[in-house]
Amino acid sequence: MKLAWIKGALAAGIALLPSAVWAQSVNISYLTHWSPETVALLEQAAKDFAKDHPDVAVTVRAVPFGDLLTTLRSQAGGQAATIAGIYDLWLPELARDKLVAPAPETVAGEVKGAWPAGVVTAASVGGVLYGVPNEIDVYALNYNKALFKEAGIEAAPKTWDELKDAAAKLTKKDAGQQGFGMINSWAAGVVHPFSSLLVSNGGELVTGGKPVLDSKNAGETFQLYEELIKSGSSDPAMGTADANTTGPFLDNFVSGKTGMIIMANWWESALKAGMGDKFADIATAPIPVGPSGDKPRSISYSWMTVVNAGAAKAEQKAAWDFLAWLNSPKSGPNGASAMANILMSMGILPSRSSDVDAFKDKLGSEFLSGYVSVLGDAKPFPVVLGGQEFSESLQQTIEALQYGKVSATEAQTNAQADAAAILEKAAK
Repeated sequence: MKLAWIKGALAAGIALLPSAVWAQSVNISYLTHWSPETVALLEQAAKDFAKDHPDVAVTVRAVPFGDLLTTLRSQAGGQAATIAGIYDLWLPELARDKLVAPAPETVAGEVKGAWPAGVVTAASVGGVLYGVPNEIDVYALNYNKALFKEAGIEAAPKTWDELKDAAAKLTKKDAGQQGFGMINSWAAGVVHPFSSLLVSNGGELVTGGKPVLDSKNAGETFQLYEELIKSGSSDPAMGTADANTTGPFLDNFVSGKTGMIIMANWWESALKAGMGDKFADIATAPIPVGPSGDKPRSISYSWMTVVNAGAAKAEQKAAWDFLAWLNSPKSGPNGASAMANILMSMGILPSRSSDVDAFKDKLGSEFLSGYVSVLGDAKPFPVVLGGQEFSESLQQTIEALQYGKVSATEAQTNAQADAAAILEKAAK
């Protein structure tokens, strides 16, 4: 009798609860590495979603990029974030370990029809889509037009010989000015510019799951780095940076102490913040072509949002519904998605085809147009098991070359041997 009374009282009490309290019946969380300003935009998008989905509450948590993967791995299962933004290089291992859920058919169908095939492939393992792609990043030569004019250089270098010549003219050792800047202390920042020069020299990092850093093309790329460093055109002491590009690498370019660098489109916002009106001095150009290359190319990589496979079914459904809305043309301004609007605030290229069309005017700016122009010939960074370890190992080898600890020949030999061991072990 008492049990029946309690059930009745609970039912009556629930019926009397304010709708705002009862509405938030599913709580999901979103893990990202974005800055506070960008997180605020994502939180506003979550509020907009809640207007038509009052039963779902989305909270956002941000950690530094360097902690993102370890956070994902250490908080598996129901304790982890429901949604996470990830670098596509991490996907094979996360999928193997069943930490991320396959996309439901409705989401997979939408993604396959609205995103370029190469982007969809990077978000898949074994033909199974594991999330919604958002950003795509490519590399280009960034250079300071004012320094070029001062050095008597009329145009951006198109070949490696022109790159070395321009770097020498831009170098003023007594004034602490280097011609060409290289990043160190951050894996992707070290490896991606090197890899962009490699593919612009007709080379590859991995073919058929096997490293090919023992090629002539790769040897010439290691040799280019050695020549730039030995000539004094590049000073490794000026290149320290973290994943947010804070540090000497950014400071030296912003202050006019570095003439040229190879960098991704997403750091436009950092340049604007650091340079103010002098940002107008910065231009972009395709990666110079090496002696064995046929055209400018760039390494590309993408990011995606995934859903925690250990989350409850109701949470997974709410997460996929939110992601479908966040990346749809109905969620943002002028036919763009809310996600694309967030990305463009940082100078990041959206990957959904309709978003590229919606932002075609902004993507035609002097800075971003140099990146858009290389998308068609970009080579995706290899997404393979062991990819993160491979990247970190290559970083260490390139840094050893930068600091004169190994020769170009030794660097190539070490890089190939280490990569072969890492990828072979990961594939078992």
